[in-house]
Amino acid sequence: MFRKGKWISLSLTLLLSFVLVLSGCGSGNNSANKPADSPSQNDKEATTGNSSDSKSEIEFMGWGGDTEKAVFEKLIASYMKKYPNKKVKYTVVPPAEYYQKLDTLIAAKKTPDVFYAGGAHFNKLVSSGVLLNLESYLNSSDAVDQNNVWKEGLDRYRYDGTNVGSGDLFGLPKDVGPWALAYNKDLFDQAGLPYPSAKAGEYTWNDLIADAKKLTVTNERGKIDTFGVAAYTLESAVWANGGDWVDTATGQITIDTPEFAEAMQFVADLSLVHKVSPSPDDEKAQNGYARFVAGKVGMFPMGPWDQPGFWDLPFGWDIAAWPASPNTGETATWLGSLGFVVSNNTEYPEDSFALAAYLSLDTDSQRENYVLGQAVPNLIDMAKGEFMEVDKSPQSRQVFIDIIEDYGRPPIEVSSKNTKWLDTFWQDASLVWNGQKTAAEFVKEEQPKLQKLYDENNK
Repeated sequence: MFRKGKWISLSLTLLLSFVLVLSGCGSGNNSANKPADSPSQNDKEATTGNSSDSKSEIEFMGWGGDTEKAVFEKLIASYMKKYPNKKVKYTVVPPAEYYQKLDTLIAAKKTPDVFYAGGAHFNKLVSSGVLLNLESYLNSSDAVDQNNVWKEGLDRYRYDGTNVGSGDLFGLPKDVGPWALAYNKDLFDQAGLPYPSAKAGEYTWNDLIADAKKLTVTNERGKIDTFGVAAYTLESAVWANGGDWVDTATGQITIDTPEFAEAMQFVADLSLVHKVSPSPDDEKAQNGYARFVAGKVGMFPMGPWDQPGFWDLPFGWDIAAWPASPNTGETATWLGSLGFVVSNNTEYPEDSFALAAYLSLDTDSQRENYVLGQAVPNLIDMAKGEFMEVDKSPQSRQVFIDIIEDYGRPPIEVSSKNTKWLDTFWQDASLVWNGQKTAAEFVKEEQPKLQKLYDENNK
């Protein structure tokens, strides 16, 4: 996972803004993607990576910063030590170049055996026949208890021949990424404020505005030195208020509603009216993340992968539930995920699945991940057990679990094969953030534009 500096919505951190174009790909028909020879009970040893007599070398490609690279180098070294005949070549691509590189490799018929895919990119790949159907491999593996894996994680990589979210499995979760609201405890203490509630529904938009005003501090030159909140996600506000971007069942864009417009105006007004959140110009000068780690923002979004950077902060911090809409009493946030997928053309399907399963679901690898602050474990018993006992912030780590189980939602783009419509929305939304248009004016004008783009590329 990586962070992308859009002040309007940090949910775009999990996405890359360009569109994946696949060349020379086959049909997305479900049966065409099933392994020709499904592993039998006698092949269980192979599907769990224990076919130690046979040699193989597979390529695993991903992205990530130095910390993530170090984690996976260690995990892969452990895997190869456990299975000496199984060699893995690990390639790390810069995040901004990843899908372009993958597209080139697919077109050249040099697709890596195992690689990252998520969101709209997973949708595009699986519907184009690029990915190996993993259902039979998973079902025949005695190393994996599917009931002990977050359903929310597995379902993100299911495909029924038409829609993502149901059907056979074409990937395993690298992680599930609950997007929580972090807050600076020291700033709350200095302002004499109680901390935001970790329980969904107890802390509202109105509470956030009231606290943010008290947390916002202006210096002697009349400039805001500390903001109450930064990078409040539009998705959280819209979903909590009963709105959405698209009806996935019909393909109808749904932004022109009072619920959506009200939520969007609430987010815009944090800066435009209440002056408690950085403006787009403020973000250009210094983004919200940099301000938060410098102790200059009271509340800010974070994912589990942010923990290592936050553990060394010189102030106390914790996480809370996203504020609830006062109109509905509901709260919501997005639940990100990235997956390990396998090429449909791999020479070593069993070993490729075994590596993906090891990285995704092995007890030791999952423990390594959470100890290093990379993710909430994919294994439910570990997440609800030893992960909860970690003697490091956040103290309220139950919030991560609540988001996974109760009020986290897949990012908007999951149901799309092409995100041009959504990219256009985010680009055009600057008209609202800058105060050039009200949210109600904007959504009324924007909906037919987005509908045309959605219809052209996703139907």
